[in-house]
Amino acid sequence: MRQDNQTSISEFLLLGLPIVPEQQGVFFTLFLGMYLTTVLGNLLIILLIRLDSRLHTPMYFFLSHLAFSDISISSITVPKMLANMQTQQLSISYRGCISQMYFFVFFGCLDNFLLAVMAYDRYVAICQPLHYNTIMRQELCVSLVAGSWFFCFVHSLLHTLLLARLSFCADSVIPNFFCDLTALLKMSCSDVSLNELVIFTEGGLLFTLPLGSILGSYVCIGTSVLRVPSAKSLLKAFSTCGSHLLVVSLYYGTLAGVYFFSSSSSSSDKDTIASVMYTVVTPMLNPFIYSLRNRDIKQALETFVRKIHFFK
Repeated sequence: MRQDNQTSISEFLLLGLPIVPEQQGVFFTLFLGMYLTTVLGNLLIILLIRLDSRLHTPMYFFLSHLAFSDISISSITVPKMLANMQTQQLSISYRGCISQMYFFVFFGCLDNFLLAVMAYDRYVAICQPLHYNTIMRQELCVSLVAGSWFFCFVHSLLHTLLLARLSFCADSVIPNFFCDLTALLKMSCSDVSLNELVIFTEGGLLFTLPLGSILGSYVCIGTSVLRVPSAKSLLKAFSTCGSHLLVVSLYYGTLAGVYFFSSSSSSSDKDTIASVMYTVVTPMLNPFIYSLRNRDIKQALETFVRKIHFFK
């Protein structure tokens, strides 16, 4: 256990993005626009699903929760980053930092589970279409989402409680724009072996199980489609799974880039820039991915626009 320079700290300093002062205004405007696009785009998805009866299906029920999770994960990190860029006040209180870390872990976990649930929904739709309505009944959909929320609550609470028992060194500078769990563990003066053990076991299990479920679902989908190969079946599979598969690739590809490629470098700037991808870019792109190639969303949007013009 490291005891040198150990102290009880009341705040941390977030270094933010590696941006030169002359470009702060440009990047502030850019990230503000991206954040507003994320919030408005995902809110529009939720609103359309809520208002249009044609979208009252399991797939869009899961999508509405994913959209809410994307809004939340951006709102946890981006407003604080924008405030720091504007005011140059880089401090965040100890409680604020721990709270930010808790909700970031929670909604990151929720994204992971929801993508797995949506993959199972796509598997049933393609591999067992005649039994789809029987299997994906409302009770099962609600249970899958409620279970995802519950396990992520326990997961994030566990890591937060383990982190709260640690002491931190006098150096309280976090080389990022938000309070990341791994960065906080590196700053601790206490023995973090238990925290690391829980991350590798419980955290690894909650990451690999949904990922394995997604891969297993798409292996079954691919096997089912290739069993009777035809242009019609391939087109149906692509239209049913294309958007979800693209979101999955973007989500896990970004995480792989952050934790396997970027972290192998000694540059913390690269880690910070890579973190922007899954906290800012990915949540912003998801509404576009699900709407641009989705006929149901387009029709719901057209109906919504016509209703607005009618009441004017």
